[in-house]
Amino acid sequence: MVINMAQINVSHLTFGYEGSIDNIFEDVSFSIDTDWRLGLLGRNGKGKTTFLKLLQGMYPYQGAISAGERFDYFPYTVSGEQMLQPAAEFMEELKPGCEDWRVIRELEQLGRTAEILYRPFGALSPGEQTKILLAVLFSAENEFLLIDEPTNHLDHASREIVKHYLASKKGFILVSHDRDLLDFCVDHVLVLNRQSIELQSGNFSTWQENKQRRDQFEQAENEKHLKEIGKLKQAAARTAAWADKNEVTKIGFDPIVEHDRCKNTRAFIGAKTKKMQSRVRQMEKRIRREIEEKEGLLADLERPADLKMMPLRHHRETLVNVREYALEYAGAKGPLFTGLTFEISRGQRIALHGSNGCGKSTLLKMILHRAGIIEAALPVRETGVCETASGLTVSFVNQDTSTLRGSISEFCKGRELDESLFCAILRQLDLERGQFLKGMEEYSEGQKKKVLIAASLLVPAHLYVWDEPLNYVDVFSRMQLEKLILEYEPTMLFVEHDVRFREKIATGTVELL
Repeated sequence: MVINMAQINVSHLTFGYEGSIDNIFEDVSFSIDTDWRLGLLGRNGKGKTTFLKLLQGMYPYQGAISAGERFDYFPYTVSGEQMLQPAAEFMEELKPGCEDWRVIRELEQLGRTAEILYRPFGALSPGEQTKILLAVLFSAENEFLLIDEPTNHLDHASREIVKHYLASKKGFILVSHDRDLLDFCVDHVLVLNRQSIELQSGNFSTWQENKQRRDQFEQAENEKHLKEIGKLKQAAARTAAWADKNEVTKIGFDPIVEHDRCKNTRAFIGAKTKKMQSRVRQMEKRIRREIEEKEGLLADLERPADLKMMPLRHHRETLVNVREYALEYAGAKGPLFTGLTFEISRGQRIALHGSNGCGKSTLLKMILHRAGIIEAALPVRETGVCETASGLTVSFVNQDTSTLRGSISEFCKGRELDESLFCAILRQLDLERGQFLKGMEEYSEGQKKKVLIAASLLVPAHLYVWDEPLNYVDVFSRMQLEKLILEYEPTMLFVEHDVRFREKIATGTVELL
C-alpha cells in the first residue's frame, strides 16, 4: 500500500466494543490532511475518544488506518507519584525524546516561564498543568496530535490563552464541546452524526449553518414524499375498489335490467378489470419508489426533545443575600475574596465568574450550607453576611462526578427520584437505553454529567445551583439546556466557563477577583 505522507487515510473502518449490540463505526472511509486543524464533533457516546484510541492502535478493528506521521495524545496520564514531582523530572516519561528547550519555547507561547517546570506538578493550578502538558505535546515535529477536551476545568483567562495557542498551530484533531474554542481554532470539522460521518471545511458555526439548511431541505423533501405517498395510496385504493366491483359484474346479469348486455360482455369486463389492476400495480411501484427516495432523509436530523423542569416560586423576592462577605481557608496566606456583595432575586440567573482558585465553588458550598443542603461546615473563616431565604428548596449539580457508582435504580432510590421519569429525561438528553443496564462508573464523563443534570431537573426547586455542569457535555445537549432555561426561567446561581452558554442564559454576572 502506498501511504500519502500528507494524509491519514481511514478505509472501511468497522469497530464495536465486545458485548455491544451495535458497532460504533460501520464501514467508514475518509481522509484527513495532516496540516489541518480538525474539530471532532458528536454526541456523548458517539465514539470521539474511541476514534482517537483507534488511531493510536489501542483497540483491534476491521479495515485500515494508514498515516505517515506518529500520533501523540493529550491529556497525558500523570501518576500519583509524578504529581509530587516537578514536571522537569518526568517530562521525558510522558514523551520520549522530549527536549527541555522545546518545552520552554512552547510555554513562552502559552504565557508561562520555565519556572513552573520546577514546582511540584500537583501544586500547580489546572491552567498551569494544562499548559505544561500542551507544551510537552507540541515540543516534537512530524507528529499528528490528538487533543481531547483541553479546556475542561480551565477558567476564562486560561481558556483564552489555550484558544489562541491552538489557533497558531496546525496538524491536530481537537475534541471539544466549547463552541467558542471550535470556532476560533479549527479549519475543518469531522462530525459523528447519528447515522453517518461527515467531513467538511470550516469551523463549528459554518457546519451548523450548513446543517440547519440541509435539515430544512430534508424536512421539506420528507413532507413532499409523505404527501405524494398518501395521494398514491388513496388513488390505488380507489382503483382497486373499482376493479373489484367491476370484476363482480362479470358473472351473472339480469336480462330485464341489463337488456343490452350479452355473454360476450364478460370478456370486455375482464379486460377492463385487468387494465385497472395493472394501474394499481403501477401505483404500488411508484409508492415503493417514493418510499425508497424518502429513506435516508432525516437520518441525521438532530431533534432534541423539549426538556422540562419544575421551578418553584418562593414567597420572598430575595432568595440569597450576600453583603461585604469574605472567606478564608484556615492556614491560608490570605482570603479567597473580600467585600463581596450581591443578591439573587426571583427569576434571576447569576453567573459566578473568576479565575481558578478564587473561591467560586467554595462560595456555592457556603450558600448550600446556609440552605441546609450541605450539613457539615467548611473549614473556612467568614466575615460579613451570607444568608438565604427560609424554607428555600435548592437543586444542586456538583462538578465532581466521582461519587457516581452503581445502577440507575440504586441512584434513584438513594435520591428518592421517580426512576421512570429520571430515565425519560436521560433519554431526552440522548443517553442510550443500553447505558441503563451498566454501572454508572462505566459511563463517560459527559454521561455522568447528564445523570447529575437529569436529577437536578427532576427536583422542583426555588433555586438551582449548578457548579460547572457542562464539562464534557456535548454541544447539542448544551444548546438543548439553553433552550430549556430560557423557556422556564428558573432562578439560578451557576459557575460555567462556556462563554456561549453564560452569555445566553445569565441575567447577571458576579466577578470574584
